Amino acid sequence: MRDKVTTPAIQARKDGPKVTVVTAYDAPSARIAERASADIILVGDSLATVVLGYENTLSVTIDVMIHHTAAVARTKPSALLVVDMPWLSYHLSVEETIRNAGRLLSEGGAEAVKLEGGRKRLPMIGALLATEIPVMGHLGLTPQSIHTMGGYRVQGKQTDAARELVADARALADAGVFAIVLEGIPDALAQIITQEVSVPTIGIGAGPHCDGQVLVFHDVLGLYDGHRPKFVRQYAHLADAATEGLQRFFADIQAGTFPSDAESYHMDKQVAQTLQSLKGERESDHA
Repeated sequence: MRDKVTTPAIQARKDGPKVTVVTAYDAPSARIAERASADIILVGDSLATVVLGYENTLSVTIDVMIHHTAAVARTKPSALLVVDMPWLSYHLSVEETIRNAGRLLSEGGAEAVKLEGGRKRLPMIGALLATEIPVMGHLGLTPQSIHTMGGYRVQGKQTDAARELVADARALADAGVFAIVLEGIPDALAQIITQEVSVPTIGIGAGPHCDGQVLVFHDVLGLYDGHRPKFVRQYAHLADAATEGLQRFFADIQAGTFPSDAESYHMDKQVAQTLQSLKGERESDHA
């Protein structure tokens, strides 16, 4: 059994080896991620689209995130368990932010939380860190800002926007986050940010120069049939394999070959014969 991954252990990976991150939303996916030796399991609010069928991440609540985080936590992974704070759970007040993050740890079993946004989130981040709750940052394409950004668009392509993201990253690192997710930004900008900050950067659609990478479980394994971003590489096609498996199952049902004798429970032959005779008595009574 490997050693437990902690936030200091992740911070120490700034100079390598690369940090491996994948999402998980339930016990089966968490066990698979753990068997594959993920460094971080992220219970992402992406569960809204890939698991719950919503069009974006804005519909998930703190209670939903707690429910799914607890399912992952019950597997007791060695990976560090990080959870997204959903939309409106850290936007209203410092007190509300601490309360919601505390619930994600105490009720959900998370070991750290992730917040989207840059310098405007510093009061919330500072309060969480003062409450001894580790925080991961998230910059660039922040899905909870979909309406402000006008959709899922690459961020930081122009000089001013890129400078703002560099300043945001420096501020988050100085505030004490243990890592920063960089999503949907040009690879050159991600490289600059990675060089500029003292904490690991975790890329998703941010090129190869980050200190680690993260993808959605269902995207990596081919379980999601929705839009697949440019940056996703599929390493398996489990939806196709699952569909084929179910088709074979249904065909065996129709053919009468499932269940077989070996897949059925049996009773003593004498007992079975007695039951058959009772059936005959009932039929004669009705006659």
